[in-house]
Parts: sequence; C-alpha cells; structure tokens
Amino acid sequence: MTRIRDDERRLGDRTARALMFQGTGSDVGKSLIVAGLCRLFADRGLSVRPFKPQNMSTNAGVTADGGEIGRAQMLQARAARVPPSVHMNPVLLKPQSETGAQIVVQGHVWGKAEARDYQSRKAALMPAVLESFARLKGECDLVLVEGAGSPSEVNLRANDIANMGFARAADVPVVLVGDIDRGGVIASLVGTSAVLDAEDAAMIRGFIVNKMRGDAGLFAEGMRFIAERTGWASLGLVPWFADAHALPPEDGFSRDWVREGAKTGQRVRVAVPVLPHIANFDDLDPLRLEPDVDLVALAHGEPLPADADLVILPGSKATIADLSALRALGWEADIVAHVRRGGRVLGLCGGYQMLGRWVADPAGIEGRPGGVPGLGLLDVETELSGDKRLAAVTGRTAADGVPFSGYEIHIGRTFGSDTARPLVLVHEDGSCRPDGAVSADGCVMGTYVHGLFADDCQRAAWLARLGGKPAALSYETAIDATLDRLAAHLARHIDIEAMLGLAR
Repeated sequence: MTRIRDDERRLGDRTARALMFQGTGSDVGKSLIVAGLCRLFADRGLSVRPFKPQNMSTNAGVTADGGEIGRAQMLQARAARVPPSVHMNPVLLKPQSETGAQIVVQGHVWGKAEARDYQSRKAALMPAVLESFARLKGECDLVLVEGAGSPSEVNLRANDIANMGFARAADVPVVLVGDIDRGGVIASLVGTSAVLDAEDAAMIRGFIVNKMRGDAGLFAEGMRFIAERTGWASLGLVPWFADAHALPPEDGFSRDWVREGAKTGQRVRVAVPVLPHIANFDDLDPLRLEPDVDLVALAHGEPLPADADLVILPGSKATIADLSALRALGWEADIVAHVRRGGRVLGLCGGYQMLGRWVADPAGIEGRPGGVPGLGLLDVETELSGDKRLAAVTGRTAADGVPFSGYEIHIGRTFGSDTARPLVLVHEDGSCRPDGAVSADGCVMGTYVHGLFADDCQRAAWLARLGGKPAALSYETAIDATLDRLAAHLARHIDIEAMLGLAR
C-alpha cells in the first residue's frame, strides 16, 4: 500500500488529478462505480468531486447553489460528502418528446432543441463544460468524471462533449467499464477499441468488467484476453452489487426495481401509473423500501388495482403529453372510479397539475401553444409560464403539522378554490407559504414539493393515514450505509492503487 499512500499525500497537497469512467453502453454501472469511489476516497481523507459533462435525465435535483443537476450526480456528491453543485453536471438534457429536450446549462435553462439540432449546438456548450471542470479541479484533490452512453457511438463523435471529446479537450485519462451481465462483454470492450480512432483509443488506460455473477475464476481468461487485445490495464472484475436497489434510481425509470420488490400481504398498496415523461421518480423510492408497502408500477395497459390505498401521479417533464397518454391508456377512468370509491390520490408536481380542471400552455413551453382539460379531481387550474422554480424547502403539512424537508423544481403556477386547503406550508422568509391543494372530501391532494417520502416523519405520517405500520426505515441513514458497503465492495474487487495511478 506504500504507493497509494504516496499518491494520496500528493493529492492531498491539492495537485488535483482527474480520471474518467466511460462505458461500453448505457446502464453498465458507471454512476454507481463513481459513487462508490467517491465514498471510498472521501473516507481516506481526500477531497473528491464527481463530474459528468453531459447527462440526459428527467430525474433531477436542486443543488446547494440554486440550480439543477442529474440525480446521479446528487448521489455522487453525497457519497463524496460534499454539497452538490451545478458544476458537477454542467449540461443536463431533459427530454420533452421522443426527439427533443430542454437544455440546462450550469443549473439553469439555456434553451431547447430537437436531437438533430442539438448535435450542431454541442460545440457551443464545451466552454461551459470546461469552465465547470476547472472550477472543480481548483477546489479538490481528485475529480472522478462519468461519461454518457458509449464512446463507440462514432456517429455522435463530432462536437462530442460527453465522452472522448471531453477527455481529449481536458486531457483526462479514461477507464472503460463493461457489463458482463448483459452478455458480450469481451466483444463490447475489444470492439470499442477497434472502432475508436487512434487518438481517442489512446486516452483509455484501463478497463473494469462490472456486474459479474457466479464464479469470478471462470472469467479470468476473458480478462487476460481483453487486456492482450486492447493493451489496457485490467483493473478489476466487480461482482454484482446486490444492494444497488437500495440507492435512489439514477437516470432512467425501470419498472424492474418495483416488480423485483413486489410483496404480498402488506397493509398498504400504492399504485403508480408510469407515464412516458415521468420525472423525479425517486420520490417513490422510500416507499418501495418500506416493508409494509407494496408499490406497484403500472405498465402500459395494466388496470389500476381495485385494492389500491393510494394512487400517486408523479412528476412529469411534459404534463400535457402525459395527460394525453394517461387518457389513451385508460387510466383516467380507473382513477376517477378509484376516487368515487373513496380512494386517495396524490399528485406530485406535474401530477398535481394533471389533477386540476385545466392546464394552459400559452407560450408553447411544452409544444404547441394552447391548453387541455385536466382530470377535474381538484378545483384548480395551471398555467405553464414564468421562470422555473428551483429551491430546497422545509415546512409542515397543513392538516397535522408534521414537518418535512424537500425541494421544488417546476414551471407554472396553480390557482383555484381548492388551494384554500393547501397540502403543505413551506417555510419562507420567516413565514409560511401555502402550497398545493386538497379536495373538499380530503381524498385528492397535490403539491409541488418533491422528496416528501424521503423524510422519515412525513413517510410515517402517510403510512399511518393509510392504515399501515409505523415507518420501519431511516431512509437517509440507509442510503449512507449502502454507499459505505458499495465503497468496500469496490475496494475488494478493483485494483485501487493501479487505478489511482492512472489519474492525472
């Protein structure tokens, strides 16, 4: 361990280094590897910062400096034990349609573009990316950079800011991560080496094979073959990390994490219609982990369970489009029938907007200017206008005074008679600002506040209202404990000394 301690001493003298983790494809585990390494090096006394030049996600969080970044970088900052910053994810793409996205630069909306147009606009974003990277390097010992997608997508190489374009511009060496669980990992790694041009390939210094199940010895020859064919250092064969499900979801919603945890015999059943532009879906994660809750994500075509205690309409990046999808999939009738039976419905942010009588978009923020009728379950209307609100908030529920902490991230204002019965009271400038609305019978509720269920007090109160057992989970403590286990897992299976030696 002598060399790694020497490296750490040099890093501790603020000779900041960086190392980038790219993948052979999406969902190979880059985000978790960076999170685990952030915790590992932070616990060794280094000042660490995560960085992702470009992220595409509808799952965003509010930073300490008043902007928004992808939730994966929020988790990585937590793992590094530092406040999240807009400079950790300077370009965030938030899909609003099948081909278009809102562009967020250094935490704030910069514009929107169709996919084809965005390719030509990326070069204009590189200065902001490099500025943010330089800021992070100037305040820490080590920057761990996460790529996006795969560098083998050579059709997207021109003006690239997410993978090799950034690595070359910032002169950051790369470790390539492959996923053995999906199959074809040898071809994926060796093939990536084959399709890259020589200067890009020269940036890759090592590789990691992730998500190994079973006997690791059976793949020893595979690791040697990859190293021989590519010339890259073999840094580790990382077994499947079974506790990954206990961490907040990263960049894409998957019903698998609900279905794998489906339970029977629980007292509380929560149903969630999964709409095409679902956003900030980590609001649901604390409920999924509660042993007394059966959280059911409804795929397209699945009916709403008749025995659901609560239906949650989560956030949406395209409220009007998701309202159309909800109707087309038959869920509107199911939700209305659920309310008629006395069932409860909670709308969060975009889901709250859907519950009202009307959603207007006069400026065409989500598409063509106009408006559409909502579900009519709350006597409110929404106008999508004004600047995006980004704020960490605290407060209490209006009916029972239970405290909460969370965040707001939305465009639009909602008004109407049911807002006279706010769901929550937000602390603001020494007073309380009402937010949300509750129907006259108390069955339908909405709020712009995200993160309610991550608050243990709030989650316990919701379970009590629904007839469940007291909350059995300390959610924030559980996340940190899982990050600790992830760091230990990576330390056992990655050659940390060799990997740190690659950073510069």
